[in-house]
Amino acid sequence: MGAARRRFTRQDKADAVQLCQDSGLTMGPVARQLGIGGSTLRGWVMNVKDEGDAAAGETPLTRAEKKRIGDLEAELRRVNTENAFLKKAGAYFAGQDL
Repeated sequence: MGAARRRFTRQDKADAVQLCQDSGLTMGPVARQLGIGGSTLRGWVMNVKDEGDAAAGETPLTRAEKKRIGDLEAELRRVNTENAFLKKAGAYFAGQDL
């Protein structure tokens, strides 16, 4: 069987997030230093950010809203890539006699 799942208190999580924010290091080195996974620390940081947004009067985004934003950002990247290609193609063909 695998190793027993470790449990962390709210204070452990808050201390890890604080260390990540104050150290100036990225999450990867901080997570390794603490002996936890990078995705675990990233989740804790995101939870604190969401709680902070809620405390500031902003409603946290739902999973559906986050997915929609991700989809829209991906589409924007695709459209920008296509636009850059079309500009280059237009410049190329503008220089040729047809």
